[in-house]
Amino acid sequence: MGAEEPRLLSGGNPQIAKADGDAPVQDYIAAMPGWKSDLGRRLDELIVRTVPDLRKAVRWNSPFYGVESRGWFASFHVFTRYVKLTFFNGAALNPVPPGSGKDPHSRWVDIHEDGFDEEQLAEWVAQAANLEGWHGF
Repeated sequence: MGAEEPRLLSGGNPQIAKADGDAPVQDYIAAMPGWKSDLGRRLDELIVRTVPDLRKAVRWNSPFYGVESRGWFASFHVFTRYVKLTFFNGAALNPVPPGSGKDPHSRWVDIHEDGFDEEQLAEWVAQAANLEGWHGF
């Protein structure tokens, strides 16, 4: 990271400049406050292990994960009490992740300090990476 630490936005989300590649994602993870930084490392490692031919970027102060030919399949974002892992085509996953909102396709899981089901997340990541993703940028 540069000489100046990233500013933490609302909920503790790190403000990281828009950029492509692993380095800005690692800067984001390093700037995640408290237990969330370790969680970010674990999520990143799980995603990389599950989807070896991966693209990474930081957009809108969040790490994005995608496959070149299929688009972006997941992103995570820091909130005060949890980290939200979003699957852009999550409604097509089996089982469907629990979180939903206005977008009929996206689903997410809120991950709290007490951890996550690594096997289930790896299964969702593998499924999501094989679906058509989001091509918004």
